[in-house]
Amino acid sequence: MNRLVSFGRRSFTTGVAKFAEAKQSTSAATSLVLNFSTPHQPIYTKKNIDKVILPGEAGEYGVTMNHSPVISQLKPGVVTVIHTDNKEEKFFVPGGFAITHANSVTDVSVTEAVPLNELDESSIKSGYSAAVSAASSAAAGSVAQAKAQIEVNVYSSLARAVGIAL
Repeated sequence: MNRLVSFGRRSFTTGVAKFAEAKQSTSAATSLVLNFSTPHQPIYTKKNIDKVILPGEAGEYGVTMNHSPVISQLKPGVVTVIHTDNKEEKFFVPGGFAITHANSVTDVSVTEAVPLNELDESSIKSGYSAAVSAASSAAAGSVAQAKAQIEVNVYSSLARAVGIAL
């Protein structure tokens, strides 16, 4: 019986210590740390920033230092990184995931990330036209139609990101 009480006391004490340590590391944060990567290349690793704005599946949202923990699926859209000197960088992403931890670290994992200034208006328009054509010519309910519709959605998001009408 004494071993059980001792084990319970040790578990409680360890749990309280871990909670206090996590709370201390959260409150001690002086900036948001961003890890932003694609499968083939890290864009930022442990980068101190002021804010990141993400295209969440449920809507666009911003993350700053001491944000509450959240996990979000990202939809096609723009990731805006606001650096500590207030300079902004914008990247188009076709989707992905973001995890914000309690210690002011946000991990963003996407399949691709293209700086907005590298996007070409004519390529977006021609890609959109091709995707619409493929979607309308594919058999209803087919895999080909589903793939083409995804392309239509991504090209529509690209166009909105750079401010062009399709």
